[in-house]
Amino acid sequence: EVTIEHYTNFQSEDYGRLACGMWVATEDGIYYDSDRGMRVYACAHPILPAERLKNIETGEEYIVIAFKRRGRWEQIEVKKTVIASANKIVQLADYGINVTSESAKALVRYLSDVEMQNDDYIKVSRSTSKLGWHGDDFLPYDSDIVFDSTSRFKSLFDAVNERGSYQVWLDHVRDIRKRGRFEALVMMAASFSSPLIQLTGQLPFFLDLYGETEGGKTVTLMLAASIWADPKDSKYIGDFKTTDTALEARADMLNNIPVILDDTSKVSQRIMTNFEAVVYDLCSGKGKSRSNKELGINRENHWHCCFLTNGERPLSSYVVQGGAMNRILEVECLSDVYEDPSATADLLKDNFGFAGKIFVEAVRERKDEVIEIYQGFRKKLERANVMQKQVASLAVILTADKLAEEIIFKDGVTISVEEAQKILTDHSELSDNMRCYEYLCDKVAMNKGRFDKDSNMEQWGVMKDDYVA
Repeated sequence: EVTIEHYTNFQSEDYGRLACGMWVATEDGIYYDSDRGMRVYACAHPILPAERLKNIETGEEYIVIAFKRRGRWEQIEVKKTVIASANKIVQLADYGINVTSESAKALVRYLSDVEMQNDDYIKVSRSTSKLGWHGDDFLPYDSDIVFDSTSRFKSLFDAVNERGSYQVWLDHVRDIRKRGRFEALVMMAASFSSPLIQLTGQLPFFLDLYGETEGGKTVTLMLAASIWADPKDSKYIGDFKTTDTALEARADMLNNIPVILDDTSKVSQRIMTNFEAVVYDLCSGKGKSRSNKELGINRENHWHCCFLTNGERPLSSYVVQGGAMNRILEVECLSDVYEDPSATADLLKDNFGFAGKIFVEAVRERKDEVIEIYQGFRKKLERANVMQKQVASLAVILTADKLAEEIIFKDGVTISVEEAQKILTDHSELSDNMRCYEYLCDKVAMNKGRFDKDSNMEQWGVMKDDYVA
């Protein structure tokens, strides 16, 4: 291969020649000869800036560095400040790049020279650390926006992919739907509803599946996750053994894809002491404002997604105020939701991620229709004595259920409005006064001896006819 002066001469089909000025850049390394006749090495192997990424949320710029070790090209993504400082560029040694405190200054200068001399040639891409809608684009299904791989949720992003056979997944899920179990149908519909929350202008909500029996709560959560991502443990499905800040960051990253959290009994003590506030914050769709070390304000987290959870106790048993409860829809999981739960779980672990992409691509073309369907369901669900926030959330779920049946399953199985209404909570159940009254009635019923003057127990009051004093 012909060697061209003042250009990189690396053997690569993916990376073209870049102007490099005074540097000699070959497979044997990168160097220049100084005026004193000394050879100054920047790196002992090929390395170059391959792409610039502009984060659309923060405006920060990142650089993709390509380098070749042991005959193989690799890429890493770092902040521009890393390659702009001799003190920081030595961090690249952690990725296998040959840089020391001695060669750091030369490598900074070489990368800067190449970037400046090829400003029009090096590709500039938009990047983001958030999945979901970006205008009409939906990450990760549209490739003109690059995911910011410096995000601490890189592994979560990697879980949102396709594997196995769509037809195998579809056939098995159709068999599950034929059984008509509300638990499975509503959890799948809620999972599909997550991208519609932003389109319909609604707030995030919780859908909680609770029950003490081994009826298949975790398998149902895996079923909902398999629409978008890898449902295996610690891949896409998270848990409550974390902090409220981490939950915010997770919701911010997933953005329009459902946040799925297993087993509410694992709520960490830090969240448990302030669980109502966590529910409020997550359902507000916006994180707390936090200052940075320069005393400015960090980018606020924000999201439009649903939260799918399960546990032995209802999620509402962890909260007291009605305002938090009307953001939660609860479904009791009875026994035998699946004929063979373990077989379903094994199949979902090997076949996942197709339905979400197909659903989003179809919905993108039907945005106006989505709003019409949603408004129709909302009118059917509204009653005088039910919570309007719950009505709005359930209407989004039923909209997604109808669309998923038309776009994907085509099996005639949908959730009826009458069946869905059963999970709505009456105003009276959320009234603090009514709940206090029921609490007192329960206490009296469990302690009748304390209201009987003939008993030798400590007396709490007097019971006469249907009244207690």
